Formats: sequence, structure tokens, C-alpha cells
Amino acid sequence: MEGRRRVVIEAVEPEIDAGRFPIKRTVGEAVDVRAEIFADGHDLVGGAVLYRRCDESGWRERVMRAQGDDRWHARFEVGAIGRYLYTVQGWIDRFATWRRDFANRLLAGQAELIDLMIGAEIVEAAAARATGADAERLAELARALRRGDPAAYQLGGDNGEELASLMARYPDRRWATTYERELAVIVERDKARYSAWYELFPRSCAAPGAHGTLRDCAERLPYIAAMGFDTVYLPPIHPIGSSHRKGANNSLVAAPGDPGSPWAIGASAGGHKDIHPELGTLADFDAFLHAARRCGLEVALDLALQCAPDHPYVSAHPEWFRRRPDGAIQYAENPPKKYQDIYPFDFECADWRGLWQELESVARFWLARGVRIFRVDNPHTKPFAFWEHLLAALRADYPEAIFLAEAFTRPKVMRRLAKLGFSQSYTYFAWRNTREELTEYFTELVRAPMREYFRPHLWPNTPDILTEYLQFGGRPAFIARLVLAATLGANYGIYGPAFELCENRAREPGSEEYLDSEKYQLRHWNLDSPASLKDFITRINRIRRDNPALHGDHSLRFHRTDNEQLICYSKTTEDCENIMIMAVNLDPHHKQSGWASPDLDQLGLEPRRTYQLHDLISDSRFLWQGRRLYLELDPAIVPAHVFRLRRHVRSERQFDYFM
Repeated sequence: MEGRRRVVIEAVEPEIDAGRFPIKRTVGEAVDVRAEIFADGHDLVGGAVLYRRCDESGWRERVMRAQGDDRWHARFEVGAIGRYLYTVQGWIDRFATWRRDFANRLLAGQAELIDLMIGAEIVEAAAARATGADAERLAELARALRRGDPAAYQLGGDNGEELASLMARYPDRRWATTYERELAVIVERDKARYSAWYELFPRSCAAPGAHGTLRDCAERLPYIAAMGFDTVYLPPIHPIGSSHRKGANNSLVAAPGDPGSPWAIGASAGGHKDIHPELGTLADFDAFLHAARRCGLEVALDLALQCAPDHPYVSAHPEWFRRRPDGAIQYAENPPKKYQDIYPFDFECADWRGLWQELESVARFWLARGVRIFRVDNPHTKPFAFWEHLLAALRADYPEAIFLAEAFTRPKVMRRLAKLGFSQSYTYFAWRNTREELTEYFTELVRAPMREYFRPHLWPNTPDILTEYLQFGGRPAFIARLVLAATLGANYGIYGPAFELCENRAREPGSEEYLDSEKYQLRHWNLDSPASLKDFITRINRIRRDNPALHGDHSLRFHRTDNEQLICYSKTTEDCENIMIMAVNLDPHHKQSGWASPDLDQLGLEPRRTYQLHDLISDSRFLWQGRRLYLELDPAIVPAHVFRLRRHVRSERQFDYFM
């Protein structure tokens, strides 16, 4: 222990579980570091954030600024994909302490030559640490202090800014304290922070009655891109088992021609590294990837680590599966649900290392073919240690890869998976319907520390989830949930064409399963239906693209309304140049009206000024002044506003011009 280190560093933020896990950022984002830095006695202290990429040997730094009550702050930007480290350093600032005390002596008429001599010694030591012109200037200023003329007294007072600035560059850090931990940042590409996904089943992309192929699905890509999506997500495209194959509507017996569930992976035609024969070949998949890129789309594949009874793994590696007392392999269950067509892996088997290695090879196979986004099926049913190993190993070679955790499970489990390295996470959004539920849940998501590692991905529907709200709310419910998903979250997705065609038929009362679900049978969708929401979806995605405030989640703030059926919230860019205010009628059946009270201080607005609100959905414009905003939303027309606020409105005449 070095007893001359007097500075204490505490309460460093952001720090996840005492540094056990990294925080997350995307390229170009800032890391705001805060810490408590203090020492015994009355000496002033200084602080800095040290940071570097993991492949760099030397630290870069940002000087920290005091914020009061011994709290200090600095920020640094992460400029490249990969892993960064950061920590905090603090030291006794002898020059700042001397300057403060000297200024107090001047005011009291007690400053003496000896006080200048003390300051000169401190400056001379800094000159020895400095180089070039700075060293020469510091030496010159030290000599001026030693002369003790009237000008020298001012160097320690109000006229000493040049000296103070130079001294800040060369502090005495001989006995500096460095925080005990080096903290990590995982930096990913922008799509980890901001994306719009569209899920579809390739096998339903053909003419009625025919099994679609990847080539058929490629013809659907311009339609998806035209709506403004940037990612097309395919459920598993591998061979499907025939043993215990599920039939239509999840029946236990499949009729001839029933295609089975894509998540029952594996058959005589192959397993996780193969394409279902009726979808095509690996060459067809490569062509599909290229077609998607030409449309400005990335392809996300489903990484479902489970097997059908016919999977080659079952015969080649029976030790990878759990046996029942009667000798049969245990199929997947979530009582009372039974999945007789799926065998889960036994991650506690004796050959767990071999199992890990093979499953890693599955992900590497598709990465090598050009896939860079994976939606991971049910990661909460596999060990945390496996995911921590797998994600770190894959990112070492493919740092641009993105992994979405499809984990509808307990909050602590979801949070742990995010900490372990998943880029994005499914959420409870689908089941949060009231103003209070939405406000409470999303406030939690955007607060520290959760905001530092958990990136929410919002889905109003999935092949497994048709909520009661969508079942009974009709077209207005689909519109409201779309606006909420697309503006509450920077990452969102829909399962289509079921969503844009407002498919809301449940298998039976009380069920969230679709009637005639695509999970178990082929469907044909009329994409040209006049009832389709495709034009509205296109507008919403264009609004998202054109407004950078909607490209992130951290600025999300909720605002009070006097009607519980109305929710109002905002997002802004850091410079407040792009301010978005959203209002949604949560009642899909009735017109609702009321007053919202946006927090003007949060938005950087003044109550006496007039602002223009441009509703980007209807293209209408309004003038707004004061602390309250009147809302009236009819679900029979459009149940939402998406306002872009314009700061500079000079007169009513100008408003008329914009109409």
C-alpha cells in the first residue's frame, strides 16, 4: 500500500455489478462517466477518465469537471466496433489548492512573498513535467512569481488564467489514486441501437396451396423494403422432423401434407447447417442474401438450439439428450404445454464441452455465409455460462454480429442475458396496455443502470403472441400498437403479413395463439388488400428514419395527461434540435380528449414562446403556447399524433404560410 495516496474514488457510474459486466454503446455514442472523488482535509482534487480500446497499449483521457458535492463528470466517445476499457483517476491538485488559498490571502490583505515562493516551486515542478513551448512558458511564469513584483501577485489571483490553464495540463500525479477496476464497454454497430424488423415465413410466399421457396421469398423483399424495414427475419429454414410432427392449430396428429413447425429442426435431409429441401439449397440462400442486400435489407436468422426427434444429432450423439426413466428422450415441456416434436439439449451432460463446441460451429457456419444478425430462440432455457462463452467467442471474430434474445421470462433472467452480451432483448411491451403500465415499464427501461446494458426490442405481435388487445381492438388497435412500438423503442419489429392485414383471429377464447397459425401450416396472404396497413406502416417508418430523436431510447420521457386513456411522451436529440412529442389514444373503441402537460424544462422550451407542432401522420400543423397541450384522438380516424416541434415561429402569418 502506498500511504501517500490520499484521494478516494467511489460511486463510479456507469458500472454494472461491480464491473462484472460491460455496458453497451454503438459507434459514435458517448460514455458519460461520473464518480465521487474526494480527499481528507481541505486540499482540492482533480480527476480524469482514462479510456482505451482493448487493442491499444496506452490510455487516452478526458479531464473530469466538478459538479458539486464531490461529484465529478467527464465523457468520451467510442469510435469503433469492439471492446473499450475505462477507469477513473484522482489526485491532489496542489496548484489549484495554492491558487485558492493565495486568492483568499489577497482578499484578506495577508499575501506575502513567501506565498509566491511556494507557488513558484509548484510551477517549476510542472515545467519539469512539461515539454516544448509549454515548459518554457511555465518556467518563465515561475520566475515571475519568484520576482515578487505586483504583477506576480496577480498571477495567483484573477489575472492568472493562463497559468491555471497550463498547470491543468501537467498536474502532479505522483500519488494519484486509480480506481480499483477497469470497466468495459462493448461497442456495436448502429443497427444494434436502431432497427426495424419484419418477420415472415418463406414457405407462405408462394401461390395458394404451394410450398414457398427462398426464391419466392426473395420476390417479397421489395415489398418489405418499400415499407421502410431494414431487417427481414426468417424463422428456422432447416429441415423439419416428421416424428411427432404437429398438425394444423398445434394438433397432435399431422395430416398428410402438413409442413410441421419450423422450430422442430432436423430430419434425414440434415440439421442446423442445412436448408429445408422444399425451401431450396444453400446456393438459393446465398442468392437470397444478395437479393436482400440489393433491397437495403439485412437477413436475420433464427438460432434455435433444439432438435426434432429425427435430427442427426439424436442418433450420432444420444448423450446430448436427457432420458426419462422409461428410456425415452425427454421432449420439451412448459406445463401444461407439451412440445412432443422438440428435444431440448441436456447442457448438464458429461460431454457438455463437445455440445458447446458443436453449437458454436452452427453459428459460425451461418456467419461464414454472411449472416450477421440472429434472433436467438428461448435463450433463457440454456445456461448463462454457455451464452457468455458463445457470444464472446463469436464476437472475437465477428464483432459486427448482432444477437437478439427472444426471452419472454422473468425480469432478472432477461436482465442477466442482456448483461452477458445479447445486443437486444424482447420485452413485455405486448402485454403493457394501460398508460400506467407503459409509463412504469418504459421508465424502468431507460433509467440507469438498466439503460446501460439492456436494449429493448418491441414487438406488438409475433407468431406466438396475438394479444387480447389486438384480438378485440380492430384496426385502431393495430395502428395504436404500431405507433407505440415504433416510437417508444428505437428497435421494433412486426410479424407480417399478419400485422399489416390486421389478423386477429385466435385459436380459441382466452388463447394468444393464432387460428390457422403459420407455425403449423401454409398461409396465403392478400398483400393487395385495401384494408392493409402497409401505407401507414411506410409513413411511420419514414418518420422514424427522418427524425434522429427516434433513433435512440435514452431521451424517452413521459408527460402527464388528465385522461388515463391518453398517453403522451417525447424523445429529443441531445442538442434539442429534433424534438418529437407523441400522443396515443389507448382506447381503440372511443374518441378520447384531454390535456397533456409536457415538461417544458426537459424539452428546453419556454412557456411564453409560440411553437409549431407538425403532425407527421396527418401532415397538419398547429401553434402551441403554454404548459398544456389539448389532445383529441378518434380511433376511427387515427388514434395517434406524432408531432415534430419547430422552435422558431415568428407570427401567425408564418403559420398560415405553412398550412
